[in-house]
Amino acid sequence: MKKKFVFFLLAASLLTSCEKVILTESDSESETVSDGSPVGNAKKFTFTIKGDFSDNWKPVGTRGYLAADGKDLTDVWVLDYQGGALVQQLHQSDNTAEDFGHPTMNLAYGSHHIYIIATRSTGATLDTDTHTLSFAKVLDTFYKDYEVSVVSTSNGNRAVTLDRVVTRLRLTFDDAISTDAATINIAPHTWHYGWNYVTGTPADTRTDQVTTITIPSSEIGKTGVQANLFGFSSSTEWTTDIAINSKSSPSTVIGQTTITDAPFRANRITEYSGPLFGSEGAMTLSLNSSWDDAYNGTW
Repeated sequence: MKKKFVFFLLAASLLTSCEKVILTESDSESETVSDGSPVGNAKKFTFTIKGDFSDNWKPVGTRGYLAADGKDLTDVWVLDYQGGALVQQLHQSDNTAEDFGHPTMNLAYGSHHIYIIATRSTGATLDTDTHTLSFAKVLDTFYKDYEVSVVSTSNGNRAVTLDRVVTRLRLTFDDAISTDAATINIAPHTWHYGWNYVTGTPADTRTDQVTTITIPSSEIGKTGVQANLFGFSSSTEWTTDIAINSKSSPSTVIGQTTITDAPFRANRITEYSGPLFGSEGAMTLSLNSSWDDAYNGTW
């Protein structure tokens, strides 16, 4: 029977790599691990998570946290595999805790793959049979497959640099938001809502799934309003079509457009801008503009 662990979270770019480290510096005596931990001789390891985000630690009595682009990460998963089998797992979900971003595990002697995922995505489903971590809403996420060989003289304090494993679509609407607009709806033809932490590839691929954004009354009449959508991605560029519309009610479309062959890759923002409410019917446009850190186009 498939084992599936579901976590409901509180909170509302990609290089995948494998680091192999042979640890030799003396740290402490070997330990015998208690129930729920690896059996036999083991070493205590503390992983200090680093990456394209800040590690802001406050004095005792105040919280410490990991943040990316000014947004706090909310969850850290650590999965310990030996010989292809899951030995133990740890989930940090309190980003106010002093040890958040500094997970500790007892690792049995031998070779390990330690899979670490840090995120602010919400609605998590961890499936250890398919090695996937999926989300109802994808937000900024970082990952590392960290390979380590543990011996009696291993140093158990390790800094691990995680890489961003999501891409980001940013839409800027050049015309004013219509007074009768209630929602903006974004439907990529292909989008990835999960990550396979063993293979280091996107997972939970969904087709034409609509993300609906409710327009606040404060944005009505404004130009330059932006909408963002995160999804998992590898470092290899891929393309998909995107259907966009605005509705005044669930069945009434008041503006729409289509982007063809939008390019995405991990750790990069793909930016498009153009009118939504001033056009009549769907508009399809393939964009070949050059880009550096971000992809910029118009529809």
